[in-house]
Amino acid sequence: MAHIIFVTGGARSGKSSFAEKLALAFGEPLGYLATAQTVDEEMNERVRLHRERRGSEWHLIEEPIHLAQALKRGDGKYQAILVDCVTLWLSNLLFTYKDDGRDCEELIHEDVQGLKSTLHSMVTPVIMVSNEVGQGIVPDNRLARLFRDIAGITNQLLAAAADEVHVVISGIPLKLK
Repeated sequence: MAHIIFVTGGARSGKSSFAEKLALAFGEPLGYLATAQTVDEEMNERVRLHRERRGSEWHLIEEPIHLAQALKRGDGKYQAILVDCVTLWLSNLLFTYKDDGRDCEELIHEDVQGLKSTLHSMVTPVIMVSNEVGQGIVPDNRLARLFRDIAGITNQLLAAAADEVHVVISGIPLKLK
């Protein structure tokens, strides 16, 4: 079974940079599994800055929806795979499923369980980055509350499945597990 590392924290807390440093310790080549979808200029700029920060040792894998399948395809090809980030993946799933007519929360839970199963079957170490979104006020609309709940439950499940868990606050990483 692969070594699984879960890194969480607030927005702009430094979690991606910290996760990249953890991954670099595994050596080259490295897989960077990006879940972001660039739908506007501001997001394009965020992605550009992330790419500039990383060096040539990273191989980019872009997959906004089928995270478990992308991890399976990369298993054994890299010294480590960094998933950045789980919460963007969850929002992609939520917007994919919300108008589907089925229970989107249940569908996302099935995808998360599939991800956990994939993680346990891999040989390549995986570092997952996720946001802590439930530490603020209760959102004022149903969709935002649903997202907050799904993200919180997913973070709990993935942290429990991980060998190591870190939280990054104001650029300072703290090892929780």
